[in-house]
Amino acid sequence: MCRWAAYVGRPIYLEDIVSRPGHSLVRQSHGAKRCHTPVNADGFGIAWYGDREQPGLYRDVMPAWSDPNLHSLTATVRSHLFMAHVRASTGTSTSRNNCHPFTVGRWSFMHNGQFGGYNDWRRCADALIPDELYPQRKGATDSEAFFLCALGEGLDNDPMGAMARATARFEALARDRGTAPFVRLTCAFSDGRRLYALRYSSDDQAPTLFHRWSPSRGGRAVVSEPLEADETDWLEIAPGSFCVFEGETASVTRFVPAAARVAA
Repeated sequence: MCRWAAYVGRPIYLEDIVSRPGHSLVRQSHGAKRCHTPVNADGFGIAWYGDREQPGLYRDVMPAWSDPNLHSLTATVRSHLFMAHVRASTGTSTSRNNCHPFTVGRWSFMHNGQFGGYNDWRRCADALIPDELYPQRKGATDSEAFFLCALGEGLDNDPMGAMARATARFEALARDRGTAPFVRLTCAFSDGRRLYALRYSSDDQAPTLFHRWSPSRGGRAVVSEPLEADETDWLEIAPGSFCVFEGETASVTRFVPAAARVAA
């Protein structure tokens, strides 16, 4: 599985999350500790927000630890809200279009996890993407299809409801046409103002997710794995949770996609 990290708060250099901490995202790309795949070398990406509504985006297929452009970018760019991802493919090819985060308009999205047996129902998943959004389908991953489905379900106006409906639809397909585990999911997404995060699984093996407010930085990190071993105030996000982070405020709500109405 993949590893990811996100930040919202007072502007900081991207490297303060991505590469400088003792267990930074770059270090997790070749030494993750809280997942079955310690090496996440199938590409990486960063989306960050600045003065414009749409985020900047940088993705490549190289391992995160070996790209000097990534180190230069993170050392010189500051942002109040950004998301970074290192990828371990669950079946689709290593290509730039398959690297996270994905962006559409002001929205950015990244995902860690899997939808069981996705290759057996990939065409059905694509059918859940509205026609007007389908031109945004650039790659072949379940993650991108899920993001576009959520946009079609009303992400602009109802982020939690849209994610609940999209998750329910994908879980229904996995149960009907795929294999267990049907859904293992952590994701982060943003409209440039708020940072949203979600942790859910159809079994008891939801991917790990933590968050921490830093008074010195004036911001919050949301991560697959804690960034420093000596920081004991990381809070684990419980499975079945939908989170909204804005300023110092952290709102955590129970997430139940099975309760969403799914059209037959």
